[in-house]
Amino acid sequence: MCGITGWVAFERDLTADLRDRAVLEAMTATQICRGPDAGGVHLEPHAALGHRRLAVIDIEGGVQPMTIEHDGRTLAALTYSGEVYNHNALREELEAAGHRFRTRSDTEVVLRSYLEWGEGMAERLNGMFAFAIWDSRREELLLIRDRMGVKPLYYHPTPDGVLFGSEIKAILAHPAVRPVVDLDGLREMLAHTRTPGLTPYRGVHEVRPGHVVRVRRAGVSVRRYWALEAREHTDSLENTIATVRALLEDIVHRQLDADVPLCSLLSGGLDSSAVTALAARALDSAGAGPVRSFSVDFAGQAGNFHADAVRQTPDGPYARLLARHVGADHHVVELDAADLSDQARRGDVLRARDLPAGVGDMDVSLLLLFKGVRERSTVALSGESADELFGGYRWFHDPEAIAAETFPWTLGLTTIAGPGSAPRERLLDDGLLAKLDLDGYRRTRYREALAEVPHLEHADPLERRMREISYLNLTRFVCILLDRKDRMSMANGLEVRVPFCDHRLVQYVFNTPWAMKSFDGREKSLLRAAVRDVLPDEIADRVKSPYPVTADPRYPEVLRAELAGLVARHDSPALDLLDRRRLADALAPETDAHSVRLAVDMALDLDAWLTEYQVTLEL
Repeated sequence: MCGITGWVAFERDLTADLRDRAVLEAMTATQICRGPDAGGVHLEPHAALGHRRLAVIDIEGGVQPMTIEHDGRTLAALTYSGEVYNHNALREELEAAGHRFRTRSDTEVVLRSYLEWGEGMAERLNGMFAFAIWDSRREELLLIRDRMGVKPLYYHPTPDGVLFGSEIKAILAHPAVRPVVDLDGLREMLAHTRTPGLTPYRGVHEVRPGHVVRVRRAGVSVRRYWALEAREHTDSLENTIATVRALLEDIVHRQLDADVPLCSLLSGGLDSSAVTALAARALDSAGAGPVRSFSVDFAGQAGNFHADAVRQTPDGPYARLLARHVGADHHVVELDAADLSDQARRGDVLRARDLPAGVGDMDVSLLLLFKGVRERSTVALSGESADELFGGYRWFHDPEAIAAETFPWTLGLTTIAGPGSAPRERLLDDGLLAKLDLDGYRRTRYREALAEVPHLEHADPLERRMREISYLNLTRFVCILLDRKDRMSMANGLEVRVPFCDHRLVQYVFNTPWAMKSFDGREKSLLRAAVRDVLPDEIADRVKSPYPVTADPRYPEVLRAELAGLVARHDSPALDLLDRRRLADALAPETDAHSVRLAVDMALDLDAWLTEYQVTLEL
């Protein structure tokens, strides 16, 4: 896993001026956290590629940017981030076609796949990836991203080419780019739905999942190479359960491929427990066990935890139970209120995201969990995306959410931190909120998303609606969580793999009828049935519990003290966006600090972002 960046300029020679090389090196340096092991650049007259490497496969051979030459002439150059899990099978196919490899890396497989199959090679790759290929013969750039958007990739068209990077900060490091955010950008940032292709920064685009962006002298074009399709599901329930199990075993086996220490992230929920248990089996059969696992917990959580409608049980006991069940080498990263409220750590989160998130301790705790994991492992397997795929969230089973003409998860935005918490935008100025019209923005984006949904003819109304709910989750919600996990992990130089995002599994389960996904009247019936035999009953039957938040009452009080300091400074750039009356209410002693913690988090994040990134707001 790595960080990539680059610059294409058709109207200048990027090798002629050392200042251009310095710019490329500055762009590349912004990705050091993503690739702490090595770095390099490659320049040609009209293309400059930068790379920071996290070495995972073929430690010595996979150096980048990677080029292939013939008769002393460069044919193509690649800067690549990700893992291709079927690289060994592709290598055999390419060798049969006459290619001769000089490394064991999947990077070289990707580059030679392009030489053999052109941009059609994207359809052959199984994995998570984001990469740029400069074809020196044709003088064109390809930007390619994996099907589910596990790995990020952004680009900024220029008058004579393009700038690109794994993270927006790489693009912002170019002197021609200024961070400008307008009303639509602010809407995209606050609406809690991700519109594929858009970012809050004006002029900066996301390479959409499953897409190829081609950059030529004539301009930029975009092609979709993969999408969810509507297919008739003809398997019986028994065969469907067996197929899901077989796919999961194959996926986990493939994703254990690494030349560095590997582990599993274990919350004690169904998803992470399934991945950990299947990984333990695969490693044991290969004589490579035990599996190493990690979980996060909070100091005093056992005493502070109170069950509510969102989180009925704490994770710790279940994680320990699963670890004992599979014989895992289990580690707990324990955090306290001081860790979670530390301003330096909050700054690390902002720089990892390049945007204010306003989810506070959930990001900080994930960042610190991954810091602890990285001390012992370089690669981790995660249970992310199972809820979106198998119907694990409450809104899949809530008649009101199902019937709502909006993104179903937005009905529960105020419960991220637990019942009674105010929305993240609660402290924003009334006039600004009126201009933003976040509800109207969500409705517009919702209608756009619905228009994309592939349907089967003659589907009954419930099946049709649940297909829509599934599509929305797999294209508009899961990307929020995947991006969060990527940023917090790569900020620590940790690669996180997500077996539930394998496109074969996603396509199969997407087309499985809702009646099968909920056949026992519960959430994730299909997944539970597929993995029950490898789990203790207590975990197989556990009710879904979201990512934990600290229950320590000191945490929201520390936030409120920071907000008081922000207000007292008078020169905070965020004050122009905030409502003075609501700020006073939030700081009043009679206000429950927990009830406004998300709103306070967002206000503090906005202030830090506007200050550090020197953002120009055009509202």
